[in-house]
Amino acid sequence: MNYIGSKYSLLDFLETTIEEVTGYKNGDNYVFADLFAGTGIVGQTYKAKGCTVISNDIQYYSYVLNKHYIENIPELDTSLLATLNALEPVEGFIYKNYCEGSGSSRNYFTNENGMKCDAIRIELERLHSTGQINDHLYFYYLASLVNSIDKYANTASVYGAFLKHIKKSDQKDFQLELLPVVSGSIGEAYNDDINILARKIHGDVLYLDPPYNARQYCSNYHVLETIARYDNPELSGVTGLRDSSDQKSKFCSKRTVSETFEDLIKNAQFKYIFLSYNNEGLMSLDTIKEIMSRYGEYSFFTKEYRRFKADKDENRNIAAGSTTEYLHCLIKQ
Repeated sequence: MNYIGSKYSLLDFLETTIEEVTGYKNGDNYVFADLFAGTGIVGQTYKAKGCTVISNDIQYYSYVLNKHYIENIPELDTSLLATLNALEPVEGFIYKNYCEGSGSSRNYFTNENGMKCDAIRIELERLHSTGQINDHLYFYYLASLVNSIDKYANTASVYGAFLKHIKKSDQKDFQLELLPVVSGSIGEAYNDDINILARKIHGDVLYLDPPYNARQYCSNYHVLETIARYDNPELSGVTGLRDSSDQKSKFCSKRTVSETFEDLIKNAQFKYIFLSYNNEGLMSLDTIKEIMSRYGEYSFFTKEYRRFKADKDENRNIAAGSTTEYLHCLIKQ
């Protein structure tokens, strides 16, 4: 998935710095928590390195992805794939609300691909609710659906808007593709408010990658959220937004971010805490340093990287093509 805030390009920087600060080596078995997990790339990396991973995200589609990546291990039954791909299209919720042919006026997917997504989603729910597949297989195939359908979305990377005409690359017929299964220790995935969860879990290394600005992730990925939940929500507006008031992050508000961040650091039961944050975030470097220094030994590392673009340059108020990523480090005392 093409994901805002993905740390894929920064993995080497993260791994090198965390190893330098903690002294933990590849293969050491320690508890690593990734509590703003997103697509789960950091948690997957540390699971493969030998860690027991705790994953969390308030977005349900992210929870689905990480239920698979963090809690599943080989070997999983792949025989259902052919059956799902052979299903007849169904005029379900996705087609009726996100495809132009239904009269919705929204153009997120071709009509055929929207109906194919519905058919697979409905069948997965039926198989799971009747006990024909267990939780491991349910999240394996559902995570694969979320990841696969994103490749056919008629958007400029995020779901804040759809394109007027279907891109040529999104006109091809949808095919469900299975995600890889990460070998390693079986971890735990959560779908909780991070400040509440932090009081309940403990471990060795805590990695935090909160939203940096006022843009809420729930509106950027609302279609994937609806596919993951398949709860027939009421939709509003041109883009068909679902009500996501219970998922809005306090890290996206200048008024609440510092207090929320300090509460998290204060109550986190981990020796090593790492915070990814860039130089354009709502919290200043001085604010982060002041808060983290209250709870132990503080330091930070930096790396330049190219920014994520989900729209055209002329639509942006930011001139710089790159930004500075800070990895703030705390050895808690």
